[in-house]
Amino acid sequence: MVSGGTYGTEDIVHGAGYGRAILILLLTPLLWSLPTAFMIGELSSALPYEGGYYAWVRRAMGTLWGFQEAWLSLVASIFDMAIYPTLFVAYLTRMFPWFQQGNRGWWVALAVVIACAVLNIAGVKVVSLTSLWLFFALSAPFVAIVVLAPFKMGALANAVTKPTTSTVDILGGLLICMWNYMGWDNASTIATEVEKPQRTYPRAMLAAVVIVALSYVLPFAALWMTGLTPTAWETGSWADIAGLLGGPLLRIGVVLGGIISAFGMFNALVMSYSRLPLAMAQDGMLPGIFAKLQKKSRAPWVAIIALAACWAMCLGLGFARLVTLDILLYGFSLLLEFVALAVLRFREPDLARPFRVPGGLFGAIAIGIPPMLLLVFSIIRSQHEQVWNMSSFAFGMILIAAGFVAYAVNHLLKPQGWAPAEQKPEPAA
Repeated sequence: MVSGGTYGTEDIVHGAGYGRAILILLLTPLLWSLPTAFMIGELSSALPYEGGYYAWVRRAMGTLWGFQEAWLSLVASIFDMAIYPTLFVAYLTRMFPWFQQGNRGWWVALAVVIACAVLNIAGVKVVSLTSLWLFFALSAPFVAIVVLAPFKMGALANAVTKPTTSTVDILGGLLICMWNYMGWDNASTIATEVEKPQRTYPRAMLAAVVIVALSYVLPFAALWMTGLTPTAWETGSWADIAGLLGGPLLRIGVVLGGIISAFGMFNALVMSYSRLPLAMAQDGMLPGIFAKLQKKSRAPWVAIIALAACWAMCLGLGFARLVTLDILLYGFSLLLEFVALAVLRFREPDLARPFRVPGGLFGAIAIGIPPMLLLVFSIIRSQHEQVWNMSSFAFGMILIAAGFVAYAVNHLLKPQGWAPAEQKPEPAA
């Protein structure tokens, strides 16, 4: 499940222009997504533990850094999840501007959070966003855009569009692109189930990158031919631009696709993200109450309610700020995972690895360099955005520092350390 999909990509063009946006969309998966997928492919095949990321870092570098990995992943997930209700509202208001007035959009976003939390606690099964047919349905409006755009070559050069409020620049566009290419680690966890993974897995990932990149690039390239100005783009504007190309029906199709995509992604990720505090509680890193499961659905209901409260508190930050904080915190957790990959190659060279990052120890180290260079852009961008009267970077550093404070408190309360690995209650699928 690649984060965001074609929906939510608009600000990339607003910040970078068509040519540079397409270049960013082509290069980012090679520098950001594939290295991450290969790293997690090796670690997940060698250490298929519940708790995943923090279990790998803990084994490689000890409990302190294992705790920080869990903390960073948990905090980053809070900002990541708040993005989807924000996108839901952004597309909804394109059809019903009434929701833009006052705090109505915030209440709609809150309703999305509550609805998905209740659905997951109750164990209600909703059609998965990863369904192949649903993917085609959500992509259909963009296929129509690609088909129709050549018939309006240069026709939108003087089109009157809704005034935009976006302040995203090229760095902000890059971060939004990085966010849209997150999620490749979901595929990498099945590396051990792939026949001849050393050969098949890299080819499959490259093919997937090409397909997803084309789904992003082709609609923008098609609109570039129409002469539409890059300043017409902002989050949610796919709907208005589709209306210019194909009329009200195509506009409605994009709006419906946008809200279904945002709701479906959010609902699907609720259970996934709630597993992290569940696993942390089972290992003694969080109070045991977070490990409580609903008797019938086996959902970690306390973890879901606590996370839902955190997601709700972040709803007013806006799409661009949420993406910046998400990438900043996720990037630091990713750094620890790349370090763990190299450390385990050095300390445990004989560890069984059904899938290996090619290139030996040098390859294991070098593969982490491109994503970390991109993280530098996140740090630069975060210094120019404000969150609660401070820069996003300062706010992010406070959250990172809080992880060390939380570890110290945890150690004082439980000087004997974390609980040993044991059989854990199985949460809902």
